[in-house]
Amino acid sequence: MPQGNSSVKERSRSDLKEPGKYNVIFHNDDFTPMDFVVILLINIFYKDINEAETLMLKVHNEGQAVVGSYSYDIAMTKARNATGISRANGYPLRISVQPA
Repeated sequence: MPQGNSSVKERSRSDLKEPGKYNVIFHNDDFTPMDFVVILLINIFYKDINEAETLMLKVHNEGQAVVGSYSYDIAMTKARNATGISRANGYPLRISVQPA
């Protein structure tokens, strides 16, 4: 096969970009214990105890707080897991996911 005249054109793609980030947000309520929120932040969102307590207090005092920014699939999985654990324990903790 001659190599001089190839009919295959190479195309470079420069329009690729990193996937967007999504914020996982905890919302305050009057029923979910603060200690339970800290446990969720440590076990699902892998926060250390100090950061978990700081985020819990922000949720309590300001009504909501971003507890992490992730790709869409990871954000949704973490939000579903935390919501499922909350419901299994009888707590109405509301967790939302929004574009960062």
